[in-house]
Amino acid sequence: MPTSDSEEDTPSSSNQTEGTKILLADPKTAILRLSLPMMIAMTLMTLYNVVDAFWVAGLGADALAAVGFAFPLFIITIGLASGLGTGGEAALARTIGARDRAGASSVAMHTLLLMTVLAVAVTIPLFLFAHDIFVLMGAGDAVGPATEYARILFLGTFALLFGEVAYALMHGEGDAKRTMYAMAAGAVANIVLDPILIYGLDMGIAGAAWATILAEVVAAVPMVYWLFVKRDTYISLRFREFSPDAAVARDVLQVGLPAAAEQLALALMALILNGVIVLIASTDGVAVYSVGWRVVSIGLTPILAISSAVVAVTGATYGARAYARMETALRFAARLGLGIGLGLAAATFIFAPRIAAVFTAGDAAGIAPELTTYLRVMSLVYPMVGFGLFSASFFQGTGLGARSLTITVLQNVVLSILFAWIFAAGLGLGLSGIWWGVAAGNAIGAALGYAWARRYSAGLLIRQAGATAA
Repeated sequence: MPTSDSEEDTPSSSNQTEGTKILLADPKTAILRLSLPMMIAMTLMTLYNVVDAFWVAGLGADALAAVGFAFPLFIITIGLASGLGTGGEAALARTIGARDRAGASSVAMHTLLLMTVLAVAVTIPLFLFAHDIFVLMGAGDAVGPATEYARILFLGTFALLFGEVAYALMHGEGDAKRTMYAMAAGAVANIVLDPILIYGLDMGIAGAAWATILAEVVAAVPMVYWLFVKRDTYISLRFREFSPDAAVARDVLQVGLPAAAEQLALALMALILNGVIVLIASTDGVAVYSVGWRVVSIGLTPILAISSAVVAVTGATYGARAYARMETALRFAARLGLGIGLGLAAATFIFAPRIAAVFTAGDAAGIAPELTTYLRVMSLVYPMVGFGLFSASFFQGTGLGARSLTITVLQNVVLSILFAWIFAAGLGLGLSGIWWGVAAGNAIGAALGYAWARRYSAGLLIRQAGATAA
């Protein structure tokens, strides 16, 4: 295996697909070509979340609050799948970088098997105990609609988890375009189905949940066709040839478990913030947070797409021991994210009142001023968000999932919650203090994470240079 950035680091064209050739090309080119399709797909997916919030807003503040209380549980479910998919993507990219096609296929099969076990383990308890969970969360009048909404969502857990894992595997082998097509199909289906089911068929909040499930099925169908029927991917998924290997499972889980824990940490943050919001303000504050975060997610979409590309490119360059190219990928992603973040921050800050007005029509109009404040405060952290996300993705690509988890917990749980409480209660800033605290925690945590990633990368280069000299 090569020990430096030389011609040997560029794989031969044999046994390579178009996606793997992109993945192992110049890191700057690879990040752009992998992230651009994902930006489009993730923008559509985020847009359907916002459209969902728009249609639910017409049902009143209680319905918005119900979605807000159900949101953390949904994050837990999708986060577990996303974490497992990230573990599979990172391990897959490393085997591609090491030119091990059989190993790549084994990684994919183990990831799908783990996904099936996860679907069963998650669905049953969350479905059975949804009502009790919302009571403990202090949902009040929103307990009934939140339970109805959540239980319907959990019926589609398998399709949801399969989609997340399949996206990650195809993206991990550099097949970003077809991943985009499948994700876009699901997003468009949800956008179309929302008004039909919520209002056309008068299903209310249950219609929003059913639209999500049906959209996940629509997105999963082409993935099943490409992976199991057409079989034109780099990985080969054949159950008859599958042989369980504990070492491969560990390779997936050493990133997958911490990545899933990161999503749980985000859910924990949302749960704690909901509690702090209820103490400081009321359930209307939860509605602000629910709608506001969905809108903010649009701003974060390009940065999240780049972050996903960093996992794959870092994994492939690390597998090839091309550490200089790996560092180039991290630095390029950071500069790209900074530029995008500055532009999005300016646009969001300026148009915040108009955005808030769109999503607080009808009975929810009373929360428009606070939603405007939320959007403006959170927009200020856009330029810094990428530094933390890319650093976490960098560590995932290198197989150091625990370090990625540390960055996420420090940034989103420890610092964000700490500053939120200090600003809201300690300084008496109330609900707006919570938003300022979350923004401050994210910015500081992102800077610390980036410094850690750069230090690790520099250490690899120094050790590699020493080994070459010896």
